[in-house]
Amino acid sequence: MSAVLTQFVVPVTSVHTVEADGVKVFYRAAGDTSAPVLLLLHGFPTSSFMFRELIPRLADQFRVIAPDLPGFGFTEIPEERKYTYSFDALARTIEAFTDALGLDRYAIYVFDYGAPTGFRLAMARPERVTAIVSQNGNAYEAGLGDAWGPIRKYWAEPTAENREVIRQNVLTLEGTRWQYTHGVANPDSVAPESYTLDVALMEREGNKDIQLDLFLDYASNVKLYPKFQEYFRKSQPPLLAIWGKNDPFFIPAGAEAYKKDLPNAKVQLLDTGHFATETHVVEIAAAMREFLAVAR
Repeated sequence: MSAVLTQFVVPVTSVHTVEADGVKVFYRAAGDTSAPVLLLLHGFPTSSFMFRELIPRLADQFRVIAPDLPGFGFTEIPEERKYTYSFDALARTIEAFTDALGLDRYAIYVFDYGAPTGFRLAMARPERVTAIVSQNGNAYEAGLGDAWGPIRKYWAEPTAENREVIRQNVLTLEGTRWQYTHGVANPDSVAPESYTLDVALMEREGNKDIQLDLFLDYASNVKLYPKFQEYFRKSQPPLLAIWGKNDPFFIPAGAEAYKKDLPNAKVQLLDTGHFATETHVVEIAAAMREFLAVAR
C-alpha cells in the first residue's frame, strides 16, 4: 500500500520571507534545493498565488521559487525605505532577492510585468539565465494589443484626469475579473479566488496609486524593447513563448516576434486569454517540462 501511495506524492509548496534591497520579499518555494532553479515572475495585478497550480507540477524536477514583486501580494516595504515604484526598481529588488537566496543559475518564467522585470535581470546577468519561458510576456511593439489604448493616452498625457480614467476602469473588481475571463471559452471555469484576492490586496491603502505609477512607468519598458531584443540576439537564450492567443493586452504577434531574434524559439499558442495558467496549467506545465529538459 505504501508503495502505491508514494506514486501520488505531490511536492509541498512552502511560503517564506527574506529581506532583500530593504524589502521583506514574500515567496513560495518547492522542490529539492539541489535541483535546477526555476524562477517564476508574476504580472499585474496578481502575485505568486497565480502559480499555485503550476508549482507542484514542476517541483519534482526543479527548485521552483516564486516571489511577490514589490507592490503586489504579501511582499512588504517599510515606509522608511521610501521605495520608488518603477520597473527598474522591481528588477533591482528581484536581483537582490536572487542574491539573498544564493541563486547563481536559473531558468525564468515571465508573465506580463514579470517580463520587463525578468529581462532586465537577464540583461544584467546573462550568464545566470539558462532558459526563458515567456507566457504572455511581451518584448516587441507588435505584441501590444488595442487594450493598451487608454494607457497609451496616459503615457502621452499623464494628467490627473487620465490617471483617474485608469483608476475607475481598470483598478476595480469588474476590470480585474475581465482580465481573467476575457478570451476564455468558459469564463465560469476561472476560479473566483484569483481575481478576488488580487482586488482585496489592491484595495489596501495607497496601493492603487502604486499601480497607477507602474502603469505610467510601463512606457519605459517599451523604450527598452530594442535593448531586450539585443540581449536575445547576443545571448541566444533558449526560449519558449507559450501564449494565451485571445489576450487583448499581449497579442500572438508578440509571441511570434521572438523568432526574429531567436530563430530557435519555440512558440505555442493556447486557446485562452491573458491568465493562461488559470485554464491551461496542465498544458503549460507539460510544455515547460519538455522544453526545459532540452534547454538545461
